[in-house]
Amino acid sequence: MAEVDFPTDAEALPAHMRRCSILFIEPREQLELDVGGLLGGGSAIRASVRLFALAPHADGEIELGEAEAAALGRIGETVWQSREALLAQFPAALLARLLEATLLVGDAPAQQAPRERDERVRDTYWKPLAAVAHAFSRWSEAGVDEDVRITRHRTLSDLIGEYGPPPPHLTSRVAPDERIALPAPRSTAVDELLSRRATCRNFDTTSMLDRHCFSDVLKRVVGCSAEVEILPGTSALKKSNPSGGSLHPLEPYLLVQRVDDVAPGLYHYHAGAHALERVPFADDPARLSELALRCVAGQDFFAEAHVLLILAARFRRTFWKYRNHPKAYRAIVLEAGHVSQNLYLSATEFGLGVFVTAAINEIDIERAYGLDPLQEGPITVCGFGPRASRCWNSIRSARCGMPKDGGADVLAAADLQRRSTGASMSRSSAAAATAVTSAARSRSNARAPASPRNREIAANQCRGNNAGTPSTPA
Repeated sequence: MAEVDFPTDAEALPAHMRRCSILFIEPREQLELDVGGLLGGGSAIRASVRLFALAPHADGEIELGEAEAAALGRIGETVWQSREALLAQFPAALLARLLEATLLVGDAPAQQAPRERDERVRDTYWKPLAAVAHAFSRWSEAGVDEDVRITRHRTLSDLIGEYGPPPPHLTSRVAPDERIALPAPRSTAVDELLSRRATCRNFDTTSMLDRHCFSDVLKRVVGCSAEVEILPGTSALKKSNPSGGSLHPLEPYLLVQRVDDVAPGLYHYHAGAHALERVPFADDPARLSELALRCVAGQDFFAEAHVLLILAARFRRTFWKYRNHPKAYRAIVLEAGHVSQNLYLSATEFGLGVFVTAAINEIDIERAYGLDPLQEGPITVCGFGPRASRCWNSIRSARCGMPKDGGADVLAAADLQRRSTGASMSRSSAAAATAVTSAARSRSNARAPASPRNREIAANQCRGNNAGTPSTPA
């Protein structure tokens, strides 16, 4: 820990102190080239260990010295200790450095801000491991192009060349002849809907999302069908997704860019009233587009969606019941998955494009919407809106094996789905689109398939519908 400008006089320390509520110390090995060792016939690698404090209420990780780490291991987080008792064990300068780093909290007015942040952590009843994992996996101003681990410009071939082949796509626990065959599955309308479910990376930036369609999707996915008073003053919501303890902690926040009769901007969706609540933001389309890009960590194909739906968890809502519970945070993350799948199915039925991504800048979102990250924070970002038609022909040709001029039937089906810029299709239109698509796919089976390399190039260049890139966590 670096030297800080903090009073080291014993009398200037707070009268009472204690350690912050949640703290992990990570020993981190650092490897360096040792030229001297190499020339001397020894090891060319020199290893050293640095210690970092991870505390969710702090602004970031904090490097520690051995004496500071040892002191933190001897100071408890529950009982306030007097200045005199701590000075009998530790130098005043060491205590001052730990106070400046907010790893110790004091009862003096100068420590009010870190003390209140630590109190919010305590009052939310986080499981310590979950709190650290959540706090230190959040991003700020990160872009997928800047992170070599997830950049979308590396193809599957590039990854295999660097890492070797991935684990097999299927696993088996018995020999093939020991498997128990099941009856052929029966096809229903749900199967047809699931077959069209896909991630869209190509939104139509020239169209508007129909207001009624926008409303229908929100009501289905994040709205509630009923409010039930369980006990006087205590109510629960009935929604379309399962939720741990029926608590429904996910709060929907919206970034609206192109919706009929809805001004572009930031909103909170009130599930009980089925209504939008404005969140203050500069009335500047350029700044809104910039925020959309930051929300999805530079994934421009997602940032162009007509609506971004941010699922933020009110942690205290779940942790109120499941206090310091090892499964509570996992239940929240699972719920976000349920909600995003409902969005996929609803958007698909309306002929809209849709996506969900884990590559988000949580800290930027928290600042934009005024969220306290210790008590409420983004879990994932979804988006939906009318699909674009650009690149459909080339992307379909490369993926499905059709000649570049042979995708007219598929495009005709897409046009049916996009009619009225995303408004709900009639049953006859949806059936016609499905029939045309199925016929086109059947005819394409007789044609020579495109090479795997061409399919990959088309997917990475066009980034059209279904053009998934394996290196982006979306």
